[in-house]
Amino acid sequence: MSLAPLLKAVSTHGFAADLHQALAHSPRCIAPKYFYDEQGSALFEQICELPEYYPTRTELALLRQHAAEMAEMIGPQAQLIEYGAGALNKVRLLLDRLLPQAFVPIDISGPHLLQACAALQTDYPNLAIQPVVGDFTQAVAMPAPPTLGSGRRVGFFPGSSIGNFTPAEAESFLAMTAVQLRGGGLLIGVDLIKDPDLLHAAYNDSQGITARFNLNLLERARREIGAQFAADGFRHSAFYNAPLRRIEMHLLSMRRQVLRLQGVDYVFEAGETLHTENSYKYSVAGFQALAERAGFRAGPVWTDAQNWFSLHWLQAPTS
Repeated sequence: MSLAPLLKAVSTHGFAADLHQALAHSPRCIAPKYFYDEQGSALFEQICELPEYYPTRTELALLRQHAAEMAEMIGPQAQLIEYGAGALNKVRLLLDRLLPQAFVPIDISGPHLLQACAALQTDYPNLAIQPVVGDFTQAVAMPAPPTLGSGRRVGFFPGSSIGNFTPAEAESFLAMTAVQLRGGGLLIGVDLIKDPDLLHAAYNDSQGITARFNLNLLERARREIGAQFAADGFRHSAFYNAPLRRIEMHLLSMRRQVLRLQGVDYVFEAGETLHTENSYKYSVAGFQALAERAGFRAGPVWTDAQNWFSLHWLQAPTS
């Protein structure tokens, strides 16, 4: 049996159940992992190329400048695990400096991940790639290293995805990875607190790609689980919530309307929203304190000259 239809069935069932739950509660909120079907993943890659979206180019510059130092922290013969792997662009800058035993990319979007792995294998033919299609926010079964006597297990979590968790959720996720990576470490990207105008522009780009990415969640619900709603009924809304130090993304109802999902009607009043994503911003010291509460020991930090973005090395516990 082909694995792809099975994966799609499992993903669709989970999406339907979680969307029903989100729509039945107030305020309405759903996990951002459901952005990343095939269309959503492709739209996110477009977002990363936008002039307003500073995180990707800033982090890439840090990786290019400091990859040798980061590779030294990771060490030789590691089993390198990338959480939320996506297009596998950033990890190449590390692979060029590393001799890993194996590379384990984890992503919820199966077709997108497997396509990216095929391209990576072409460029790194001797690299043992062990893709895992799954939700990296949950405990997933990690493949064993391909040979005995291999190096330690090291995580790579680039981008600003840790900001999608609430601080409490981030601490729980990091505590889980501290166990997974015991004896190794984690290289993680963290977006920093900055001018709200810069943040607003990054999530409200002039080309409307981020809006399409946000609205695709409802379009995915239409395609996969038969959701019914007015095509012009919702609008992208993103803003910086300064007291909570986070960007919020919402789908804003433009009028009183009904969204029907699998025979159940959910009423949206004008101005009511479905909250689709948070992106928390941290200070360096604040994130290090959170990581240490989760069981890691804070290590070197690399930041750009403008202090827009940071990459942290976190040492996992040894026992």
